[in-house]
Amino acid sequence: MTRLIASLAEVARGYDALYCDLWGCLHDGRAAFPDAVAALRAFRAGGGRVVLLTNSPRPKPAVVRQLDRLSVPRDCWDEIATSGDAAQAALASGSFGRRVWHLGPETDLAFFTETAPDIALADRVTRVGLAEAEGIVCTGLFDDLTETPEDYRARLMLARQRDLPLLCANPDIVVDMGDRRIWCAGALAALYADLGGRAFYFGKPHPPIYDLAARRLEQIAGGSADPARILAIGDGAATDLAGAAGERIDALFVTGGLAAPDLGRAPAAEAIDAWLAARGAQATYAIHRLR
Repeated sequence: MTRLIASLAEVARGYDALYCDLWGCLHDGRAAFPDAVAALRAFRAGGGRVVLLTNSPRPKPAVVRQLDRLSVPRDCWDEIATSGDAAQAALASGSFGRRVWHLGPETDLAFFTETAPDIALADRVTRVGLAEAEGIVCTGLFDDLTETPEDYRARLMLARQRDLPLLCANPDIVVDMGDRRIWCAGALAALYADLGGRAFYFGKPHPPIYDLAARRLEQIAGGSADPARILAIGDGAATDLAGAAGERIDALFVTGGLAAPDLGRAPAAEAIDAWLAARGAQATYAIHRLR
C-alpha cells in the first residue's frame, strides 16, 4: 500500500537526490508553491541534490528564466533536465530531417535557437510549412487557451499521408495553469499516433530524459548515484510515476495536482491505491502537496 506522508522531511534521510516535477508540484504555471520551495531547500540543506525534471519542451536556459519569473528561487534546486533538452539532442541527430514544421507557439521558438552547454544545437535545421516539411517538431498547440487537439486533425491526417515523423518535445497530455486545464504536445502526438502516424517521445516517462538527468546529476554529485537513493516526485501517473517505475526508483505521488479532481484534498491510502491501480501505476509514498 502507498504510504501517506505529511512532509518530505519524513522520508528525506533515505535519499541522496530528488527528481522533482515542476507543474503541479513546484508551481502552477503562474506562481511557485512556497511550501514546495521550503521542502526542496530543506532537502538541499541536509546534503541532498535536487534535479528538476520537467516535460517542458523548452531548453534548460529558457526554463531557468521561466522559473525566475515564477519566483522559484535558484537555491531550491541544483540542476534541471527538460524534455526539450532531450528532444533537441534527437533533432540534432538528423532523424527528423533538416526541414521541419514547428507545431507549437512562438513562445517555444527557443527550442531552435538555444541549448544547454551539453546539448548540440541542430545545424542547418530550417522551419518550413507543413507542405515542405521532412518532419514535425511538436512543442504544443499554437494557442492552448482556445484550441483543442481536434482542431489539428486535418493537418495531422495530411502529415500522416506523407509519413512524416513527429518529434514530441513534451509528452504531457494536459497541465493545470492556475485553475485552468490546458492541452499539451502529448495530446497532439497521441492523436497523430491514433491516425497511424509515427510519434517519438523524449520526456517522461521515456528513457532519454532520465539518461540526461542521470548524467547531469553525476556531474554535480561527482559520481554516479545509486538508483535506490533517488526519489522521483510528481503528480502525473502516466509520466512521473510510470517513468520512476521504468527507472526502478521510488516515487512520491503528489495527489493535489492532476489527480485532485478525482481524489480531493485528503484521500485515504486505499483510495489512492485504487486510483493508481486503475491506471496501471504505483507509488512508494503519497502527499497532497509537496511540503
